[in-house]
Amino acid sequence: MATTLDLTLLYLFAAVIGVVLCRLLRLPPMLGYLVVGVVIGPNALALAQDSSGVEHLAEFGVVFLMFVIGLEFNLPKLRSMRSLVFGLGSSQVLLTMLATVVGYFALAGVMAWMGDQTHPDGLLGWDLNWRSSIALGGALAMSSTAIVVKMMAERLELDTEHGKRVIGILLFQDLAVVPLLVLIPTLSASPADLSRALFIATLKAGVLLGLLLAGGQKVMHWWLTLVARRKSEELFMLNLLLVTLGLAWLTEHFGLSLALGAFVAGMLVAETEYRHQVAADIRPFHDVLLGLFFITIGMKLDWHHVVDHWALVAALTTLPVLFKFALVASLARWFGAQPGVALRTGLYLAQAGEFGFVLLSLAGEHGLISVQAQSPLLASMVLSMLATPLLIMHSNRIVTRLSASDWMMQSLAMTKIATKAINTAQHVLICGYGRSGQNLARLLELEGIPYIALDLDPDRVQQAAAAGQHVVFGDATRLQSLMAAGLSRANAVVITWPSVPASLKILALVHEQAPHVPTVVRTIDDSGLDALQAAGAAAVVPEAIEGSLMLASQALALVGVPMRRVLRLVRQQRSARYGLLRDYFHGADDDSVDELELKRLQSVTLGADAACTGLSIGELHPMMEAVVVVSLRRSGGAVVAPEAATRVQAGDTLVLSGRPQDLARAEHTLLNG
Repeated sequence: MATTLDLTLLYLFAAVIGVVLCRLLRLPPMLGYLVVGVVIGPNALALAQDSSGVEHLAEFGVVFLMFVIGLEFNLPKLRSMRSLVFGLGSSQVLLTMLATVVGYFALAGVMAWMGDQTHPDGLLGWDLNWRSSIALGGALAMSSTAIVVKMMAERLELDTEHGKRVIGILLFQDLAVVPLLVLIPTLSASPADLSRALFIATLKAGVLLGLLLAGGQKVMHWWLTLVARRKSEELFMLNLLLVTLGLAWLTEHFGLSLALGAFVAGMLVAETEYRHQVAADIRPFHDVLLGLFFITIGMKLDWHHVVDHWALVAALTTLPVLFKFALVASLARWFGAQPGVALRTGLYLAQAGEFGFVLLSLAGEHGLISVQAQSPLLASMVLSMLATPLLIMHSNRIVTRLSASDWMMQSLAMTKIATKAINTAQHVLICGYGRSGQNLARLLELEGIPYIALDLDPDRVQQAAAAGQHVVFGDATRLQSLMAAGLSRANAVVITWPSVPASLKILALVHEQAPHVPTVVRTIDDSGLDALQAAGAAAVVPEAIEGSLMLASQALALVGVPMRRVLRLVRQQRSARYGLLRDYFHGADDDSVDELELKRLQSVTLGADAACTGLSIGELHPMMEAVVVVSLRRSGGAVVAPEAATRVQAGDTLVLSGRPQDLARAEHTLLNG
């Protein structure tokens, strides 16, 4: 008999395997959780027969998911996007649910006309009825925020016309989960009690939410401020968990759901100045527990049933995707989008979403969706989410084939860029007109150097162009935009976006079309320095390193070092291509996943019995493979340059540079031979 600890370890091991595989395949981790849930579930390897113990833990994943959604919910954001959120978004959700209900009645009518004696409540053998069709419609209306937003961010599409519409619809879908969490449990009541149950649930939700939101914001701000003044991270985290789970407990005991209380907690925290700190603190709990939730969802999938009814699964995958694509594209066009923008919006939102699993699971718990129906529905939702990266990656090709006018609109956009740049030569092409791009443009203007900037934020472009600045709307990751902006005539290209994947894409285009044009790239840190330099960047400017240089120069000046010497030291560090600064001593808080492969410094003190005592630096280097000695400190305190002929002695401290695994081997070699 497996204990709770056995099951927990199995779930954690499966989660690790799933995330690793998804990272290797560049897929969202959520899909990995679902797949490993299927593999270890009772319908496959049967490694986990009873998941009830872990399901209680996994429920908290949904709680923290709703907390994060509430944390991102704020009135100014909704007000600025009200037409997209409450117009386009509400239409998509309501019409999807309505179409599902209409589809149920239409199918029931067809079967009755054909003489099928099956009662509508037993439609398709799934115990499907109009109430379950409402719950199913709510689940199908959801799209994957995690997948879509991540891919749009990587493709620099968040500020595009279709990107804003996608975000608006996703935001309303997230908000629509709240009333659906109240509605679905009431649908399980008997027909006679349904109206009464729905009225009571709505009244409870209204009263509780009204009380919490009326005075809860001031109380939350007062309480978090009181806790923050204690200056204890542990105490702050404990109170954060207490508030989240406490409000979830309150709403559950009020006859509502755990997730609704967590959403309210997030809304209350969002109105305080601690929202960003809270978002960072809650993220580990949110990710891990939500992963366990998706594993339990995957365990419910019976792949035997899917194989036996593969045609049904294929239909359930294809038809909702096509319907949502057509519906969203039509609505976007109705709300004033250009044909190409509308089609892209539909393609990005055609798949199922993580909240769909939450609502489907809730409907199953209340008997609205039968066990026989859950497996094909789950399989179809997973397959549609697997297809999402492919749809987004090939969206331009699909849209071009479906809409001839989109090609014309792109041509007009390229013409506008070319018109702006036609009389410009030997200029600087700036990719991204945020703060860094605007500061660069001001300096170029002071020196009389021409420039053309490409940016995807229409408001920013409009305001800057109205002020007489040379900025146009265009996607710098597309070759047409770069060529229209005069790439072949430019003196330099500056990429100000901090995204390494986007920078690599632009570098590839520049290297292919204009290899003679040097490119300067901005990054947040040095994690992508080697890849960017290998791609052809003439210079890479990591903000973290530049910040450390400025910090060091200010500190040196304040302690009395002459300014001329400070400037010379900083210049020497820059001329060394950041080589020394890229190698630094790491602490426990530096060992993130992204930094495990970065070079670092490590000190090794040689004891009297060290195997390398008496050897020269030149003799040590071949023994340590990819590790080099950058400094040597004698036992007396003197620091000497590590020349090839310098011999090490007992008591010396060697400063080594290399990757963590290489440093570990080098230390073992130095001390033990």
